[in-house]
Amino acid sequence: MTRALALGLSALVLVLMLASLLIGPASVPPMQSLRALVIADDPLMALVMRELRLPRSLLAALIGAGLGFSGAVMQGYLRNPLAEPGLLGVSGAAALGAVITLQTGLASLFPVALPLAALTGAALAVGLLALLAGPRGGSLTLILAGIGVSALAGAGVTLVLNLSPDPFAANEAMFWLMGSLTDRSWSHLALAAPFILGGMILLATQARALDALTLGEEAAASLGIDLMRLRLIVMLGLAAIVGAATAVAGAIGFVGLVVPHILRRAVRARPAALLLASALGGAAMVLAADIAVRLILPARDLKLGVLMALIGAPFFLHLIFRHRLAHS
Repeated sequence: MTRALALGLSALVLVLMLASLLIGPASVPPMQSLRALVIADDPLMALVMRELRLPRSLLAALIGAGLGFSGAVMQGYLRNPLAEPGLLGVSGAAALGAVITLQTGLASLFPVALPLAALTGAALAVGLLALLAGPRGGSLTLILAGIGVSALAGAGVTLVLNLSPDPFAANEAMFWLMGSLTDRSWSHLALAAPFILGGMILLATQARALDALTLGEEAAASLGIDLMRLRLIVMLGLAAIVGAATAVAGAIGFVGLVVPHILRRAVRARPAALLLASALGGAAMVLAADIAVRLILPARDLKLGVLMALIGAPFFLHLIFRHRLAHS
């Protein structure tokens, strides 16, 4: 990644982070908000800034960075610009774990039960993927296994909601599945950060292997790349990132598809260079979307996952249409 691109994306993230801190339902002058964040001479405003807006902004940047980064890894590993992290079914499995805790009432009894159940679902999905793909399965086998896990998790979520005896719990689960960063706190950030950052560090160790894969699996193996080890690390890293993001924010899709695709030309389609660019771009995208949900319909609580789907789905259809034209 060029220095100009890195500086530009970093500056964009910082500007959006500042805007995220200053924009909210309470109409407070910017300087007063920043003063409350630093000095805390106004206890009420300091509480709003430090306990509500700051963790929400940091979590938006962290989740966006993780999803953008994992999307770049997924596209590099599968050598397909239309791939995205949800393809492996990890996010669906995490959502199933969360929905079960909401339906059983565990989420109301133990605040950390929901994210822990979501992370457990993501871990189980990885185990099932490894079992289905087998020790020597290729990327196509992994994709098919991911589709199967995703379908199974989706069916599980539907079944739990269908058999729910409590309509209020079912309604709460539906709203959670839409994805949101509203009312997220430092505890959510503390829970998600180790998994997302750890997953990103783990995947970053495979940057050279992803570059080698552009030559094909046989060529990469001849260069000394252990394909079985690479696949295991990719699955574990993606599970940690996507599972943690889903655990604290619900289902937020299309970041891992849209951001790497937009930035691909800027790094000349080199997978290793795309990783950091996608992390910064993903952070900027989720921060911008989270600001938008507060401005578009502030009284109706527009969900972040809904807005991302409204942005991402047409973009995905455009990519498919352009891909078809290019190969016709």
